[in-house]
Amino acid sequence: MKYVLLTLISAMLLSISWPTYGIPFFIFFALVPLLMMEHGVSKFSDYKRKSWVVFGLSYLCFIIWNIVTTGWLYGSKNPDGSHSLMAVLFPVLVNSLLYSLVFQCYHWYKNAQGTYWGLAFFVAIWMSFEKFHLNWELTWPWLNLGNSFSEYPKLIQWYDTLGATGGSFWILLVNVLLFYTIRTWEAGRKRKDLIKNSSIAAALIIIPMIISLVKYNSFNEKPIGTVNVLMLQPDLDPYAEKYSKDSLTIEQDLLNLAEKNTKGKIDYYIAPETALPGRGSISETAFEKSIILNNLKEFLARHPGSVFSTGISSHKFYTSSKDLPTEAYQINQGLWVESFNSAIQVIPNQKVQVYHKGKLVPGVEIFPYMNYLKPLLGDAMINLGGTVASLGSDKERVAFSNPYNKGKIAPIICYESIYGEFVTDYVKKGANFLGIMTNDSWWGVSEGHKQLLSYAKLRAIETRREIARAANSGISAHINAQGEIVEDTFYGDKTTLFAKINLYENQTFYVKAGDLLTRFSIFALGFLLFYFLIKRFQKKFTKQQA
Repeated sequence: MKYVLLTLISAMLLSISWPTYGIPFFIFFALVPLLMMEHGVSKFSDYKRKSWVVFGLSYLCFIIWNIVTTGWLYGSKNPDGSHSLMAVLFPVLVNSLLYSLVFQCYHWYKNAQGTYWGLAFFVAIWMSFEKFHLNWELTWPWLNLGNSFSEYPKLIQWYDTLGATGGSFWILLVNVLLFYTIRTWEAGRKRKDLIKNSSIAAALIIIPMIISLVKYNSFNEKPIGTVNVLMLQPDLDPYAEKYSKDSLTIEQDLLNLAEKNTKGKIDYYIAPETALPGRGSISETAFEKSIILNNLKEFLARHPGSVFSTGISSHKFYTSSKDLPTEAYQINQGLWVESFNSAIQVIPNQKVQVYHKGKLVPGVEIFPYMNYLKPLLGDAMINLGGTVASLGSDKERVAFSNPYNKGKIAPIICYESIYGEFVTDYVKKGANFLGIMTNDSWWGVSEGHKQLLSYAKLRAIETRREIARAANSGISAHINAQGEIVEDTFYGDKTTLFAKINLYENQTFYVKAGDLLTRFSIFALGFLLFYFLIKRFQKKFTKQQA
């Protein structure tokens, strides 16, 4: 019962630390009860299958954490209007399993190498897992530990140096030190050691926050210019209106919204993810002939000096199976199509610029490891009103330049805004502000859209770029380079948001170096595994010699 209680305490602390409802300071000791549970089961219990007990209890902890923090996924709906159990069950069950496997590896290594080496291994493997979870095709980094402080930007200004992954390292280090402090006190009851270790832990928590407050109060980077941005929030029901309404009607409503709220000079009109065309998609080979895109150009002709950036659904046709993209699928004899979730920039008398979303939502926009899983699962994609085949994507980020001013927008599409190092690639391409085009309406009024907005603050700090975020139903927002929301909208409103966006051109250390502590952790993990194997080999060799 004691070990179950410790497990539940960890689950509770992890859950109540999470944005946007939680208090992140609990995250500094949220893993300590779980580490105590593992140590107690391993060293003091009389269970016959101790590894299974550790695995089962850690899975209980992580599944509670996942349900509480991401249970809003249940808001996703099937085409028939019913709630999608698969949309919540698969991420919750699989993500909890992955975290449990990470903890299980720590349990095995600690038992083999001892507590000190085991704790170093714990930090290294957790950090390595977070990196892995950012990059594989089943990517779901929603619960990476560094995200937990997204509602407290004043305390994490140093993310411009080490990023949100540096935040994960910070949190893990404090948890490990607190656990070590408890263990040394239990073993020796030495007051001196308790005070020393507690002081180090406190310093580890407080010093980065002090540095952050200093950076916050001394931030004085001078912008190279400003642009006037009007973010459009059409509030289309993604399950009903978006795929049933006539595309030209949807576009006209969007342009009427823009026209009605245009006051003075607008440099950028920004519309949400897949705001156009509604049902279906736009052929990229016929962009210049598209009625929908030409309507945008006609609108811009009435607003000289303005550009229009929006999310669209687009596609490319192929008439030969030679060099066919993996994501292309056959629709007729001798005809294949590749679909995209895209961002475009429209300028009168210029070729339409396009970018294809690079980070796709597993099970919704991409069939993970299609070549291996499709023969087993068939067409088991989650259908949220869009495609049930994997979308194509761009391997490189782009920045759309504005011919009328110094603006260079990063066309970030929805899910991409969770990925720190990924977003820095836009800045390396010259982006001097971030434009997030998103549709968070799939989950209704829940923590989902609030958390995704909150994570955008991390990207602002990491890159020191202001953000113009246009969301279908909200929350649209202007976020400054210090990660603070300057102004935002209400969820569910059909409205616009005007912002004067500052343009910055300097690159932060994080933009240049990326996830440095993660790379160090991966190296450390390799060393620890190599050290373990060498020790095993030496032990075996000594036995044979004897």
